[in-house]
Amino acid sequence: MLTNFANFLTNNGIPLSLLMGAVGLVVAVYLIKIVTQHSIGTELMIKVSTAIQDGAKAYLNRQVKTISLISLGLTLVLFLMSQAGKVHPSMPIGFLIGAACSLAAGYIGMKIAVMANVRTTQAAVDDEHKALNVAFNGGAVTGLLVVGLALLSVGVFYFVMGTVVSEGAADRGKVIVDSLVGLALGASLISVFARLGGGIYTKAADVGADLVGKIEQGLDEDDPRNPATIADNVGDNVGDCAGMAADVFETYAVSLIGALLLGTLSTNSDDMREIALALPFLLGGVAIIGSILGVFWVNLRKGSASRLLMEGVFVASTFSAIVYWPLCEWITPSDGLVMNSGTYSGSDLFWCSLVGIVMTFAIVLITNYYTATKYPPVNKIAKASQTGHATNIIAGLGVGNMATGLPVALICIAIWISHSLAGLYGISIAVMAMLALAGIIVSLDAFGPITDNAGGIAVMADLPSIVRERTDALDAVGNTMKAVTKGYAIASAGVAALVLFGSYFLELQVHLGVDDIAFSLKDPKVIIGMFIGGLLPFIFTALSMDAVGRAAGAVVSEVRRQISERPGIMDGEDEPEYARCVDIVTKSALREMIIPAILPVVIVIVVSAIPALGYTALGGVLVGTIVTGLFIGLSMTAAGGAWDNAKKMIEDGAYGGKGSEAHAASITGDTVGDPYKDTSGPAINPMIKVTNIVAILAIKVFF
Repeated sequence: MLTNFANFLTNNGIPLSLLMGAVGLVVAVYLIKIVTQHSIGTELMIKVSTAIQDGAKAYLNRQVKTISLISLGLTLVLFLMSQAGKVHPSMPIGFLIGAACSLAAGYIGMKIAVMANVRTTQAAVDDEHKALNVAFNGGAVTGLLVVGLALLSVGVFYFVMGTVVSEGAADRGKVIVDSLVGLALGASLISVFARLGGGIYTKAADVGADLVGKIEQGLDEDDPRNPATIADNVGDNVGDCAGMAADVFETYAVSLIGALLLGTLSTNSDDMREIALALPFLLGGVAIIGSILGVFWVNLRKGSASRLLMEGVFVASTFSAIVYWPLCEWITPSDGLVMNSGTYSGSDLFWCSLVGIVMTFAIVLITNYYTATKYPPVNKIAKASQTGHATNIIAGLGVGNMATGLPVALICIAIWISHSLAGLYGISIAVMAMLALAGIIVSLDAFGPITDNAGGIAVMADLPSIVRERTDALDAVGNTMKAVTKGYAIASAGVAALVLFGSYFLELQVHLGVDDIAFSLKDPKVIIGMFIGGLLPFIFTALSMDAVGRAAGAVVSEVRRQISERPGIMDGEDEPEYARCVDIVTKSALREMIIPAILPVVIVIVVSAIPALGYTALGGVLVGTIVTGLFIGLSMTAAGGAWDNAKKMIEDGAYGGKGSEAHAASITGDTVGDPYKDTSGPAINPMIKVTNIVAILAIKVFF
């Protein structure tokens, strides 16, 4: 009986996982219905919410047009490459599918957030726990839609390619999976644009609003007299919701495709290949069910927001781990999964998946420790604010750098254990198990901007102070959750990039027809490549930070102009021209995102095109990018989240409270941390994978 079930899983594992992905989409639609049943509040609340929604929609519509033009140009390049026989003809189609799905994930994330924010505000009028449920359910819609869409897009395209490529064709499996590389490239490249564009938008508006509103005019957060306040709230949606949704979609899709590529390149028989390809899909499908259980757990329980959200992650992780054990045992033959690097048992594969689950939960706890208000790191920054702006910055930088230690140690342990158990394929299983839990993790992330917007609406709609207190309490938790998700995304990107590097290595072997390729540190070309790759994240973050600075400067000038020319704004007699600030940051974000986004593509092409460097130098580029990118990304996101919550801690009355010198210093720290945690840091995640995917494509073109 078990043998029959094992055969069923092998032959039907992918369709079964797609069914579970569809279940996730159905539950997401159900949660939309639950959220929309809540009241949208007063007429003034609706007016403010509509202004935020219109601004977010206007930005994303322009972004879609800009990115679509770039995508069509790249599709044409891939089409010409296919005509020249460099890539499979389906690759341009895959690129368009990946780009379209990544854009859709971001757009859906934004739409859900602006639908839930005003309802969260209204729920906070009655009860903080009620507001928690509305905000979390809004975030859960985004989470389940992202993972469901990623699993279905990869799975459906895989099946379509299976019907296009005939059964008897040579290297049929490789052709099918190679076609998915186009989808991965489309998803990753568009994710970089979404992350950068949204990040530049949100932080330019936020920094501009804080510098003039808080520091120069002494206004509170989201004061309606601040001309940049609507742009600031719009930014929460296009950055943290649209940008993060596109980011995690591509991370999930690319990790799944990387596992499929390794499974194809590492097996010689059709039977073994079917098992190696079915298992990553099944891991993703099971975890979607686990995420659904975690969502319902949060809804059915009562308690503090931070505890409930952590419990939701624990429930999803535990369910997945319990199911993975029999799943890996059943799908693996009794004599093991035979691959080029060895033979692996079902228990080997299970322990690899457990490594991914443990890593997810550990990263969540570690990032929570470094960014939550109740732990020493944030308290350290808040306390340092008492002695001035410089000491606040020094403390924040120290916390960010220290926050890289535990995650990187954890990543090293995870790589060592999973590789010892099942080679490179074992690492891909660990990554897939980690990314499979993205449904519940993204729910935590989208919760943050929804509660942030809810607080802004409460202030601008002149609701009682108790409402803002409730939304602020949830927003502080949301800040930590956003940092947790970014740490999770960057850590998973580091390990996923190793899987892609393994795919690059194996693809080279097949393409060049050799048994082994060495990337020796004695070879100066490898060292040169590592230096170039290590430099890439620094130049990338420098460009994105500069972009935020320029756009924020334009916002500052505009806010100062309005307050100077129309003094009635500060008296509440005139209404600010919110649309002017929205328009400034929209144009700036779309203009500034292009150069940093295409930088990794250009670097890979330039290195590949220099005959003296070749594929060994390009391998060094990939290693250098992974190592420095991982450290910079983790440091920036942790420091930014800690700076933000240190400011909130002081605003809640600690170390002098609002209006104190410590408060002014904490605002400076938060202003520096804004582009750290919401622009440059998280954008490194898709940038690392774009570099690796373009390198895989470069093999057939240049070598």
